[in-house]
Amino acid sequence: MYTIPFGKDHLCFGLPPGMTGTVAVSRRTEPIKDLKGAITQALAGPINSPPLSGFAKPRDRVCIVFTDITRAGADHLLVSAMLKELENAGIPDKQITLLCGVGLHRPSTHKEKEIKLGEEVVDRYRIVDHNAQDSSALIDLGETENGIPLTVNRLAYEADLLISTGIVEPHQFAGYSGGRKTVAIGAAGEAMIAYTHGPKIMDHPGTRLGKIEGNPFHEGVSEAARRAGLKFILNVVQDEQKRPVAVLAGEPDATFRKLVGEARRFYEVPIYRQYDMAVAGVGYPKDVNIYQACRAASYLFFAPVSVVKEGGVIIVPAPTPEGAGEGVGEQRFFEKMRDAITMPSLLKELRESGYPPGAQRAFIMARVLEKADVIIVGSKTPDIVRQVHMIPAADMEQAFHIAAQKTGRQDLDVLIVPHALLTLPSVEFGV
Repeated sequence: MYTIPFGKDHLCFGLPPGMTGTVAVSRRTEPIKDLKGAITQALAGPINSPPLSGFAKPRDRVCIVFTDITRAGADHLLVSAMLKELENAGIPDKQITLLCGVGLHRPSTHKEKEIKLGEEVVDRYRIVDHNAQDSSALIDLGETENGIPLTVNRLAYEADLLISTGIVEPHQFAGYSGGRKTVAIGAAGEAMIAYTHGPKIMDHPGTRLGKIEGNPFHEGVSEAARRAGLKFILNVVQDEQKRPVAVLAGEPDATFRKLVGEARRFYEVPIYRQYDMAVAGVGYPKDVNIYQACRAASYLFFAPVSVVKEGGVIIVPAPTPEGAGEGVGEQRFFEKMRDAITMPSLLKELRESGYPPGAQRAFIMARVLEKADVIIVGSKTPDIVRQVHMIPAADMEQAFHIAAQKTGRQDLDVLIVPHALLTLPSVEFGV
């Protein structure tokens, strides 16, 4: 039997007769036992930077950008620890703004703010949701050499001290998430999000999962954060159970690169062939909607070498109670997918006409679905799954039956990736 996450619980299943399974999981790493202590230590000895309490001044206006509810991190501990440092530096509460980096996701609810930050912090400090579509709340930072229009939330730019949290993990576009991205995308304007997620960047060979060097998306994010004035980050690397295994603080570039080194050793797992089929686990909160859950399929497809063969099948168990998703970006994804006749025609349209932010997921999934079938298991919104050209299945048994029909074979070679967003299978041929 195999076990993968499903919502806040798990799903157990076996393979039908004739199918063979291989499991790919991240390397075992001991989680941090005393996370509060580790955060305190990281803040006391930051990388390439003095401690916050050493350079923050009582007159400073401070903005802390933190991740939204779609990132299941330890922000409540990270933010509270930084707030303590700022308090020790003599900065009054009224000079501190906590900015939720929602990008083009929906605004966070009051309850979600409490989950992310803790009730005491929510009651005590000013908390603002970023709005990428409010031009009056944005600052124009110019363009990069390759034409990316850079913008950032005015509260972040006008702060005397800009700092952020983040989770360093594999990211399909940035190579690795975290670092500068919380500010550069989470607090960016719609135009920047549109360009960095547009066809020119998405089609670039350097825009790949796990790739940092020569990645135009990563380069744009780095430049945006630099121009915005990001001075300090506190980031974690997490295991498949969302438990931090590394935490570092300090100057954004050096801290991020050191954490990427930690993340590579943890997430990147060698496999020795492509497979007929993959089962990609997601889990809460990413599997609350199709927009987020289908990342599991695209992560495996856009690994440095696709995990599945052309004509293969990717199964993603996900309850998706919010359907396609409720945010602006999620709805744009849904509309593009729903209105598409075929995946090649959708790709042609999007390459020729471009697309607004959020619809990049339609572009990415069209590239996946052009070469493979994607089955969503256990969705509470199966009609929406069908509308976005994926296949709903009530359970794993039905999903395997559909896969056998699609491929015309029963003897399928199956890769099971219980935590597909936190595992980067790397195909190493001839090893």
